[in-house]
Amino acid sequence: MPDLTASVDSCYEHETEQIVVRVLPRFLEDESTPENHRYIWAYTIAIKNMRDDAVKLMSRYWRITDQRGRVQEVRGDGVIGETPTIEPGHIFEYTSGAPLTEPSGIMEGEYSFVDAAGNDLTVAIPTFSLDSPYDRASPN
Repeated sequence: MPDLTASVDSCYEHETEQIVVRVLPRFLEDESTPENHRYIWAYTIAIKNMRDDAVKLMSRYWRITDQRGRVQEVRGDGVIGETPTIEPGHIFEYTSGAPLTEPSGIMEGEYSFVDAAGNDLTVAIPTFSLDSPYDRASPN
């Protein structure tokens, strides 16, 4: 897994089906414009295959909730235009982003994988906070 020890407080991790998903979100001050209600986050995800067989990431599902309770759902094939195969003991890492119109929120979701035998696997992505310095309440 990538060394995320510098940001231990904002790192989230969950294991399902011997697949570990680690998330490190970060607020992008330079890309955000609070006066226009535009708050942008990047998140880096590392997926480690702890199984004895390869797995292929087929799709993703995200549920993004802002601090006012408004929900966006995102479904799609793979991640960042890829459907990677992750060999045993290997890690696939990528970075993506999320915009909100509020200064904070949360994201949660799941990945769908297929293992070497053709079995479908659903792997949880840990719920993580999207908190900016513009949120006075910091509910997350």
